[in-house]
Amino acid sequence: MSERLAPALIALDWGTSSLRAYLLGEGGRVLAAQSRPWGIQHTPDGDFARAYEELVGDWCRQWPGLPALACGMIGSRQGWREVPYALCPATSSNLVDGLLAVDTAYGPLYLLPGVLDASALPNVIRGEETQVFGALQLAPELREHALLVLPGTHSKWVSVRDGAISHFTTHMTGELFAVLRDHSILGRPAREQGIERSDEAFCRGLDAARQSAAEGVSGRLFSTRSLLLTERLTAGESLDYLSGLLIGEELRSVLASLEEHACPPLVLIGDAHLCERYRLALGRFGVTAVRTLENAGVTGLWHLACAAALVTATPTAVSRSAMHV
Repeated sequence: MSERLAPALIALDWGTSSLRAYLLGEGGRVLAAQSRPWGIQHTPDGDFARAYEELVGDWCRQWPGLPALACGMIGSRQGWREVPYALCPATSSNLVDGLLAVDTAYGPLYLLPGVLDASALPNVIRGEETQVFGALQLAPELREHALLVLPGTHSKWVSVRDGAISHFTTHMTGELFAVLRDHSILGRPAREQGIERSDEAFCRGLDAARQSAAEGVSGRLFSTRSLLLTERLTAGESLDYLSGLLIGEELRSVLASLEEHACPPLVLIGDAHLCERYRLALGRFGVTAVRTLENAGVTGLWHLACAAALVTATPTAVSRSAMHV
């Protein structure tokens, strides 16, 4: 490895279900990456220190003294050490001010705080805030005002104002889908007969949710079964229809709250498959000016490491080509 590509940072995204580690060089370039299914709920024996040493120990021994930074649920109450939340409106400086160091066999590992939206119905994020600030590095024009959508088990809709996370909401769409798929009568036919990918069924579910403005989607969930019983939906298609209902309800509720205001630039961040599903769904709701950003998490970790003076700031190695319109 050349001097120019010498490692500068070990960066980790340590969530609920997975642990991803990146060896970053100048400008945040990914020199190596590895992952394990060792999220905080699945870390062997709950031993975070041992999991950390097993995953990145070779890097630490080869390049002793590398700074290390982690985001995600590892800093939660159930993680290695609880890191107090930064409060909305939260800037990258607020996150850096809240860093907490834990001792490891290879020196300190710095844990980033999540963010608390302390409104009447409080909301929290851990990990997604790093993606948000990475997105603002990749697309600085979003700093003034933007709405960032991070699909997932718990989808986050994050409002950005003047470079700060000003407000966000959480939608348990992915978890609700998993529960209904695995533990309800709605998912049983597909579990028994197999799943068939169907964008048409997905769009039917989206349309049913979009048209449910008066009563919401609760009264339409059973249509996943009734359409099957009346042979207007196959067992294989039923889960895509159910997915459309749930994602459609998420979009319907959020977009209804934006009707009185001009919708800010909307950006999708996260898993490519999920982002494409949400792009399709948003188009069904008439929202076509949607962009997708890749590599936001790694970019955010590098940016925050620079802000914390763990590494020397250099231009990001991730080009603007990471944005797709």
